[in-house]
Amino acid sequence: MEKVPGDMEIERRERSEELSEAERKAVQATWARLYANCEDVGVAILVRFFVNFPSAKQYFSQFRHMEDPLEMERSPQLRKHACRVMGALNTVVENLHDPDKVSSVLALVGKAHALKHKVEPMYFKILSGVILEVIAEEFANDFPVETQKAWAKLRGLIYSHVTAAYKEVGWVQQVPNTTTPPATLPSSGP
Repeated sequence: MEKVPGDMEIERRERSEELSEAERKAVQATWARLYANCEDVGVAILVRFFVNFPSAKQYFSQFRHMEDPLEMERSPQLRKHACRVMGALNTVVENLHDPDKVSSVLALVGKAHALKHKVEPMYFKILSGVILEVIAEEFANDFPVETQKAWAKLRGLIYSHVTAAYKEVGWVQQVPNTTTPPATLPSSGP
């Protein structure tokens, strides 16, 4: 069963620091190699995301019924969405030197997913974790700790900007439907 963060997730503020010049260069160098295979890497990320967190498929009428990873990989709609995700990430990574541009891009993404698609913001954190897993696997022999930390910092920055956009539009957590398991909340102790 998948583990999904609870109501408090959006309230907990991620630490959002800008990346240093060295961190930007490390992220951009890794990204350039990944982005060379944009569609395949994007599809691999989304397939893993949907296999490991099947409740995320509820937001995609075109492939919510798909269970087989191979069927997902072949889906033109999933491939198209993978390219959109990778394109947005590319815009962020290419503009890490320009915090206003990064903020603007992530605000647009956050607002669209909040208002139009009604996607719970926790899925951005989950998806960014899947992205880091795929990067770590792709560069298993060439992913030093400093680069890993830079990507983790970028993950926090992305999540912080996206959740800020959700808050800006007055996001109210959606009532889970019957296909979404209830949120797992940490116990408050004895």
